[in-house]
Amino acid sequence: MRETGTGRGLTYAQVEALVRAQAGRLVDAGIEPGDRVALRLPTAVDFVVAIFGALRAGAVVVPLSPQAPAPEFEKLLAHSGAKVVITRDTEETLPDGVTGLTPESDPDGPVEFVDDGRAGAGEDIAVVSYTSGTTGPPRGVMLSHRALLANLEQLSGVEGVLTHDDRVLITIPLFHVYGLGPGLLQAVSVGATAILSERFEAQRTLDDCAEHGVTTITGVPTMYSEFAALGTEELRGKLATVRRMTSGAAPLHPKVLGALREATGVDVYEGYGLTECAPVVTSTLVTGYPKPGSVGRPLPGVELRLVDSDGTDQAVPLDPDDVDDVFEADGETGLVSIRGANLFSGYWPDGGHGPDDEGWFRTGDVGYLDVDGDLHLVDRANDLIIVNGFNVFPTEVEAVITELPEVAEAAVVGVVDERSGEAVKAFVVPAAGASLSEQQVVDHCAAHLAGYKVPHAVEFAESLPHSATGKLRRVRLR
Repeated sequence: MRETGTGRGLTYAQVEALVRAQAGRLVDAGIEPGDRVALRLPTAVDFVVAIFGALRAGAVVVPLSPQAPAPEFEKLLAHSGAKVVITRDTEETLPDGVTGLTPESDPDGPVEFVDDGRAGAGEDIAVVSYTSGTTGPPRGVMLSHRALLANLEQLSGVEGVLTHDDRVLITIPLFHVYGLGPGLLQAVSVGATAILSERFEAQRTLDDCAEHGVTTITGVPTMYSEFAALGTEELRGKLATVRRMTSGAAPLHPKVLGALREATGVDVYEGYGLTECAPVVTSTLVTGYPKPGSVGRPLPGVELRLVDSDGTDQAVPLDPDDVDDVFEADGETGLVSIRGANLFSGYWPDGGHGPDDEGWFRTGDVGYLDVDGDLHLVDRANDLIIVNGFNVFPTEVEAVITELPEVAEAAVVGVVDERSGEAVKAFVVPAAGASLSEQQVVDHCAAHLAGYKVPHAVEFAESLPHSATGKLRRVRLR
């Protein structure tokens, strides 16, 4: 395991010693099985030690963004009921009753902590991962040890996914389930070498790939778009050791896929997943060939069907009066419904809204199956915006914008963005006589929201479209 930038490298034996020491510190801090421990750490060895140390102590891990503004961080901290936060920021002010710990560094002498059976298993909750719901503010997805291990087993059933000899570049955030599951946990499960990078910068990341002999990249469309913008010769040279690239969290533009294949001779395989599925559901790796526009077929052990809005197994009809609802497809559309051992245990804290009695979880994603049986995602049946795999709930952003006294009304929608899949756009109606600039709106949002939730564009309007009952019609804005 190695960090880019710092050069810090650890064997698995050294990681194990650090994990034991971290677990011991948590036990000394009063952590008992089932207590929540929040992690506010970047993609680095510190995160790896912290998460496995917390799990070894029997805790439930709550990964949170180290870049989240204080109000958002404190809200999630309170909702999760975390007793301890592991953070690099020793100056961070924490709420009363919450203890701050720094990541465990190299321990002095032998580590005395011995695993006494505190670590969870089976249906015990391992991670509460926060994601924006479709009907309200961020919700904590309860992922059990069973669910996370099941998804690793499902991934292992796909030929050539990852082996002990691989050197895996992980530069996506580990606090996000995509970085955590198909990134870190999958690498650890086969004993591969994880190359951890705190941030992605196309040129520097290419240099890292060459320096560390990276063989597989777990990435998102933004990364591959920036790679594709660089010179063919440089890509071919710096990615010479790479045998496999995967992309998830948002659609990958076909021209990016084609550009990378032409430059390197290596395909990018796309997949589809949700936090609630721990997270991978489908991948083009299942068939062994990429198909532009498709996210592939279900992993072994994952069942997928298309249903209508009440859950019955039939197609969802298109609206013949809506020109936006007409597209070319081999199959009929439906809401994607999933069943498998990788499904979550409901939302924190009471486990509500999880899989139904038959084990099916109906998503808000609308898709169709082509003649080959490959899944294509068409749209979402709600207003959720996904920016690089991070969920943005429009009403949360709208509430922040309307805090400005110069704003009479605001609406937020997702717009297509080649780099991130979607970007946030705000439509703002200024109050009568008010003077307001786009930068003022953006700055206000940046002070109260995580970066991926901040509008990339602001458009001013005299009014916003509403239905006869006064409901805002975002579809008109999109």
